Amino acid sequence: MSNLAASLSMLQNISILFYLGKGIIFTLIISVIAVFVSIIFGSIFAAARNYCKKGYLKVFSFLSTLYIEIFRNTPLLLWIFICLVFCPAPHFFARKMLGLTSVEVKLLWKASVALILFTSSVLAEIVRGGLNSVAKGQFEAAKSQGFNIFETFIYIIIPQAFKNILPTLLSQIITTIKDSSYLANVAVIELMARVKQILASASNYNGTGLVHTSDVFVLFGFAMLIYFIINFSLSCIVRNIRRI
Repeated sequence: MSNLAASLSMLQNISILFYLGKGIIFTLIISVIAVFVSIIFGSIFAAARNYCKKGYLKVFSFLSTLYIEIFRNTPLLLWIFICLVFCPAPHFFARKMLGLTSVEVKLLWKASVALILFTSSVLAEIVRGGLNSVAKGQFEAAKSQGFNIFETFIYIIIPQAFKNILPTLLSQIITTIKDSSYLANVAVIELMARVKQILASASNYNGTGLVHTSDVFVLFGFAMLIYFIINFSLSCIVRNIRRI
């Protein structure tokens, strides 16, 4: 059996595929939570930075600007390690769940917080660009129709802003899914972490008793294919939505 054939045989092992499949699920869970929460926080920060310009409201604009610039201009990996050390884990996460140990669940929480903090700052600037693309006359038109400021944002400004930023927003969502692979550095059991764990013990699975270069190409090539399928499928879905 050649080294390549031995490496490919690992992908025929049902237990390995199941193990990697759980990693894919955790990657998607982390990414979906991070994107959803980050869109909410990012929209709040963007609105505060854009519109809190008068009186005591200026403090919200200053704090939003400070947050956005600090997190957007520093590496994600830095915040992952900072949250790993300093971020407390709620008691709810100090237990076994989802097939993970209590330690892994805590790490999952801390790493997810870092991903949300970082992604929120990037999405805030994207959303702010969308808000700036909406004509100021929309506010006056909404006011003339009896809308208050909250209703104006919810029903008029936000929908138009998000329609304008949809391609950029999709790009950042794809980036967030890829950035979830950074979490493998803190032993969070998502796809890349599981690939690295299998690679470390590939000699037990490829039938040769050794770890070969082909094992690296096969396992990381499999991970690359999964990321491509997820992100390309997402791109196609959003592209079709825009045509509607």
